[in-house]
Amino acid sequence: MNNETASDTSVTPVKSPHPSSSPMASGQSSVIKIQLFLWVIGLIALFGFIGSLFLWQKLSHIQEQLAKQSADTGSQAVEAKSMAKLAHELSLETAARQVLAETKMAEVALQRTQLEELMQSLSRSRDENLVVDIEASLRLAQQQAQLTGSVQPLIAALKTAEQRLSKVAQPRLAPVLRAVNRDIDRIKVATIADTPSLLGKIDELISWIDTAPLLNAVDQKSKPLPNPILNTNANWMSSINAQAWDRLWGDIWSELKGLVRVSRIDKPEASLLAPEQSYFVRENLKLKLLNARLGLLARQYESSRSDLQQAERDLSNFFETQSRKGLAAKQLLVQIQQQIKHIEIPNLDDTLGALTTASAGR
Repeated sequence: MNNETASDTSVTPVKSPHPSSSPMASGQSSVIKIQLFLWVIGLIALFGFIGSLFLWQKLSHIQEQLAKQSADTGSQAVEAKSMAKLAHELSLETAARQVLAETKMAEVALQRTQLEELMQSLSRSRDENLVVDIEASLRLAQQQAQLTGSVQPLIAALKTAEQRLSKVAQPRLAPVLRAVNRDIDRIKVATIADTPSLLGKIDELISWIDTAPLLNAVDQKSKPLPNPILNTNANWMSSINAQAWDRLWGDIWSELKGLVRVSRIDKPEASLLAPEQSYFVRENLKLKLLNARLGLLARQYESSRSDLQQAERDLSNFFETQSRKGLAAKQLLVQIQQQIKHIEIPNLDDTLGALTTASAGR
């Protein structure tokens, strides 16, 4: 710009009002311009120096910050390296601890498996002992029921087994518990005859046989004739009157009528039986009743039924059953045969089968 000004100054002629003073004024003006230019350059240089100084200070500050940051970065790198080393060591230690923990976990799992197997073995052994104990008690109760002819031993044993199985609450023994409940319900509704009362009725029949009338027996309703020879009274002829003769003749006529008896024969075997054989008929009937009694005591029910049927046939064939006592005896014998059908003790097949299945582990 100054150059343009200078060029303009040098090119454009300046017209001075005073032509005599123009060279001196132009020289002074040039000096002033040069000085002004120098001052401008100096100021620019001063401002540049000051800016450079500020820039140098700023650069120094930046360098200090960079150096500080570099030092901090180095320390952080060293710290990070040490931390990485520590982390590596910690990871190695953690891995070792993890391996040790896994080993201990495996040992604990193995011990737990062994403990579970031991507990299962103990539980299985306890269940097997319980099954064997219940089966033995039920078989013993069944024998007692057979001997006594009562179902009370069976019911007591089944209720005890139900209580023991309910306390265990083992799923494997649930079918056994259901079978026990079914047998209890079945035995409770079963009709069981009283064996002692049956034995008493058979004894009553046996005692009746000795006085029981046979079908071939003849009623001796006539009185024996008086023997006139045995009367040694001297006044016998004088004491006989017409009434005595009539009574004597009536007795003789009754004896004559008793020599012939007319009766209806429904069972020829009874009429053909000789009088001396009546004793054997009675004893034979007693033996059959005694055999039936022994069969009841021995729980041989089929044999008892057979003996009682034969006794009923003999009673109908050879004994008078139309009288009051005979009819009562026949009804008593029929009643015994009906009651003996309900004397068989119920079995425990359901419970024993369930116990066998549980013992086999199926």
